[in-house]
Amino acid sequence: MTSPRLGTVLTAMVTPFAPDGGVDFDVAAQLAKFLVAEGSDGLVVAGSTGEGTALSDDEKMDLFACVAQAVRVPVLAGSTSSDTARSVALTSRVAATGVAGVLATTPAYARPSQAGIAAHLGAVADSTGLPIMLYDIPSRTGRKIASATTIDLVRSHSNVTALKDASADLAAAAHTKAVLGDRLDLYSGDDALLLPFMAVGAVGIVSVAAHWAGPEFAAMVRSVERGDWEQARALNERLASSCAFESTESYPNPLPAKAAMRVLGIAVGQCRLPLGPSDETLDGAAMDIVAALRAARG
Repeated sequence: MTSPRLGTVLTAMVTPFAPDGGVDFDVAAQLAKFLVAEGSDGLVVAGSTGEGTALSDDEKMDLFACVAQAVRVPVLAGSTSSDTARSVALTSRVAATGVAGVLATTPAYARPSQAGIAAHLGAVADSTGLPIMLYDIPSRTGRKIASATTIDLVRSHSNVTALKDASADLAAAAHTKAVLGDRLDLYSGDDALLLPFMAVGAVGIVSVAAHWAGPEFAAMVRSVERGDWEQARALNERLASSCAFESTESYPNPLPAKAAMRVLGIAVGQCRLPLGPSDETLDGAAMDIVAALRAARG
């Protein structure tokens, strides 16, 4: 197996906002450095966890540059939307910010056919020479990227090199990886499924809970790499409460991640609408989650 091109534990960063509602770039740089120190060897900026749909294109570009300059690990730009033309226009500009790659998400709400998905993602890939990580998250977009579509995109676009799979379809992920082998770096897009995804060939994870549990995710990946499945299962169990906490009906992602970061002393602020602010119940739960994980570390 070749070494992953974009890292093994990538945190999908929250976007810090100042009290006036603007992006807090100083805190973004601080957060990026913290996450790398905690075990992330890659970062994703302005994805769904980063409230990408609530950011302007100018804010995204400035945020890409800020984070890419703050750390030495690969940074992926969440530069796509449901508008193909806008996605192409923004993605064509992101290399100048210093990012290492692009996270290209299935277009949401439009619910295109597989041909439409392939054309959209192919146009994004054609707009840049940077590596592309496809992002399959049907719970948000309403459409799954079929295995055959992923295979065709990788074979027809040399810069499509990775897949963040948040579909929970292990059988399809296993087939895609088996067909493409080292041409595709497979990542779990669901924290709770990292262990089974690695069993079918994933190289790592794009994580939310790694905001506060980075050492555990990094240790789990290393455990699987050396064949220590007993240790990996123990770490998986330790992370179970964090995975359950990171997104619920009452407090969807990234509300819990921002609450956990505030507990850890990083002033990421609140979420923009339509997500809105936290409350005492969530803040208290975040304190309990962080405290329990620290206690488990001994």
